[in-house]
Amino acid sequence: MTDSGPAGRPGDSRHSQAVGPGSAVADRPAPPVFSVVTGAQVQQALRGRERQIVDLVGKVYALHGRGDTVNPPSHFLRFPDRPSARIIALPASVGGEVRTDGIKWISSVPANIEHGIPRASAVLVLNDPRTGFPYACLEGSVISAVRTAASAVLALDRLTRDRERPRRIGFVGGGLIARYVHSYLAGTGWDWDAVGVYDLSPEYAGRFRDSIRGWMSDQEVHVHDDLRSLVRDSDVVVFATVAAEPHVTDPAWFSHRPVVLHLSLRDLSPEVVLSAVNVVDDVEHCLKAATSVHLTEQRVGNREFLAGTLAEVMAGDVVLSRDRPVVFSPFGLGVLDIAVGRWVYDRLATTGGLGIVDGFFSELCRYA
Repeated sequence: MTDSGPAGRPGDSRHSQAVGPGSAVADRPAPPVFSVVTGAQVQQALRGRERQIVDLVGKVYALHGRGDTVNPPSHFLRFPDRPSARIIALPASVGGEVRTDGIKWISSVPANIEHGIPRASAVLVLNDPRTGFPYACLEGSVISAVRTAASAVLALDRLTRDRERPRRIGFVGGGLIARYVHSYLAGTGWDWDAVGVYDLSPEYAGRFRDSIRGWMSDQEVHVHDDLRSLVRDSDVVVFATVAAEPHVTDPAWFSHRPVVLHLSLRDLSPEVVLSAVNVVDDVEHCLKAATSVHLTEQRVGNREFLAGTLAEVMAGDVVLSRDRPVVFSPFGLGVLDIAVGRWVYDRLATTGGLGIVDGFFSELCRYA
């Protein structure tokens, strides 16, 4: 594998070849070179770019709302002998300036945590829309965490524009996603009078508290002993757990009308969902796989409890009530991973940091 200099965008004229007699040049695409991008390279490319990534995610949501994306249902690979584990395939295509196809292949093995390694791991493959050839494989867990954090920050900004700016935030779950959400909030200018943390594991809660203080040494961080007190003390509640079914069942906990970023999707009971104003990233994606909003649809037999999508809120097509809590439930769209992955690829291509795999494509002649 070799490092490359600046590379052309897959499918552009720099991948064309001269064909035929004389000097005539046909716009015939050539197979792109193939690159491998490590997690360290992904982190380096994204470091300090929180505002740019939030802006990118907002543009992709707008593209999705206009129908300029293809985001089919995610495919779940499950295992009878390992019921808590799964691997998910998220194929997607993004139009607009991104113009890239691809797939995220992300696994979740909760038992990993007991062995001191991350629960989730992933790769992201990008494909040239002109030829279909894959041209890059990127470490995907960081990209997945970043797009989740960026969408949460974007949603919080949009969902609080008609409200008093929140001053107290609480995190339910102290893992990787919570850490990235906090770092993206800090990196985009959000500050807090108080930060609360709750985790079933006091050890994880303490580590997350220390991580927050590492970002902001003077930040007040309180580790809660019970979930109810954290919710009641927070203007913004971030659910980032591995809960498989609802465990928060009392709507009275949310009577102070917080904004809830329900990133883990399965924490809230239908009673809580029905008491709130509900915004999703994509209706069809969110109302499946036993998410809280899916269970609510099954309970009431309709989708009238949904106010709309984040793209509709951004476009001004949905006006949110201020007399109830607001819950944002994002299923996690593959188009966001593709767009962020393409952004990372382009940045490395510009700086000459791509790791090219020489000779990756070998059978390129139709007839031997």
